[in-house]
Order: sequence, then structure tokens, then C-alpha cells
Amino acid sequence: MTAGRNTITNNKEWCTPPKYAEAVRTFFDGTINLDPCSNEYSIINAEVEYQLPYQNGLTSSWNFKKIFVNPPYGSDKMNGTHIRDWLEKCCDAFENYGSEVLALVPVAPNTIYWKKYVHYKSSAICFLYDTRLKFLINGTCDNKGAPMSCCIIYWGTNIKKFKDVFQNFGAVMIAI
Repeated sequence: MTAGRNTITNNKEWCTPPKYAEAVRTFFDGTINLDPCSNEYSIINAEVEYQLPYQNGLTSSWNFKKIFVNPPYGSDKMNGTHIRDWLEKCCDAFENYGSEVLALVPVAPNTIYWKKYVHYKSSAICFLYDTRLKFLINGTCDNKGAPMSCCIIYWGTNIKKFKDVFQNFGAVMIAI
């Protein structure tokens, strides 16, 4: 389950839609240092990519300057993880290493993990206008939209740039 919804597939190869991958690259001036949730079909092209089941991004180092995360949504029973673990790791990377972190995740402000790692820890959020993102699934873009609204969460210090890059994709909320 994720944010009160049933998981609709066991397929973990849901990749970031091209227009958002390009916006992330723009925000990071063309270089993404770490993608801890990569897979063989990813178009993020980070310098370092952790791919399950070969390397667990939650147990590997996040001591990188520019990080993009499109984590598995909901629970990953095989690895015993949940999206809350990824959001905690995003928050920790910012707090412990000064990393600039962007995460593409479902909107779930009523959950405990959002209250703990997003509401009072993130710098800004872009609530995406696309109500049903068309993720690349196994490298293919001819797919149904996702069954939930999504957002891009930012942990970092370059809030103006985040707003400038992402305001065309959705409503940007800045943390106080």
C-alpha cells in the first residue's frame, strides 16, 4: 500500500518521465552525481547509479553533491523497505552532507513520513500539474498514467533556482 492506495504492480522499473528528467538535469546544471534508485531502463544518467537487486541505495553512501531520487513507491517487501525510508535518506543526505536532493514521489501529506521528513525538513515542493504522470515502464512511454498525484520535493539551499526550473511544471510551495 502507498498513501492509502493498493500497489498496482510488482514491477519496479517505473522510470522518470523524460520532461522531468530533463528538468532535473537543468536544475543540476547537467550533472547528477547520484541516482540511488536506478534501473536498466533509467534515462537519468547519473555519474553513480545504485540498482536493486545489485546494490541497495538505502544502505550505500549518499555523500554526493547532487542527488535525484525516484524511489519505489509503497512497500518493497522483498527488500523490507518503504518509501518513508527513501524520504528519510533524502533528508539525511541534506542534513549530513549538504547534498542538494530532488525526489519524485507521490503526494501523501497526510502520512506520518511526510510529516516527519517533508513538512518540516524539505526546502520546497512542486506539486505537479500532471495529475497522472506517464512514467516510462520498462523503457516504454506508451503507458497509462500513474494512479496518484506526484510532486518533486527539494532538500537544499538553492530555492530560487528550484522555483525557476519547476514552476512551469506545477505549483511550487516554499518552506518557511
